[in-house]
Amino acid sequence: MPPKAKSILIWVIIIFLVYAVITSPERAADVVQAVWDMITAAFAGFGRFFNSLTA
Repeated sequence: MPPKAKSILIWVIIIFLVYAVITSPERAADVVQAVWDMITAAFAGFGRFFNSLTA
């Protein structure tokens, strides 16, 4: 991807995220919480997997 296009794409994403938070902060918080829950569940799953390898 050309650097200019990548820069434009990043700015479009940032502007969209700011717009989403300003127009609906509760919904944005729910999305962040859901993403955080998925990340922590994934790390917990990795932990269980490696723990089962050593047991």
